[in-house]
Amino acid sequence: MKHLATYLLLKLGGNDSPSKADIEAALSAVGVEVDGASCDKLLADLEGKDLAEVMASGKDMLATFGGGGGGGGGGGGGGAGGEGEAAEEEKEEEE
Repeated sequence: MKHLATYLLLKLGGNDSPSKADIEAALSAVGVEVDGASCDKLLADLEGKDLAEVMASGKDMLATFGGGGGGGGGGGGGGAGGEGEAAEEEKEEEE
């Protein structure tokens, strides 16, 4: 995934055809280790393909996964609210 992200960033930066050396240089510049085999496979898979078409077909594939539930989360918190009232009551009792 890091190789693909770097490839896309290089394309956005104006490099029309990022090479393995370009990807390695970009990742090494930020201290990320490069997996040469993964990088080679990515470049072989993308060779001769239009990036816009590849992304469009990927988007169509994602549409088949569906949406699913979501929801959930929330709750928690709110436990600290009562402490302020107790402190006020103690002050009133002291007076």
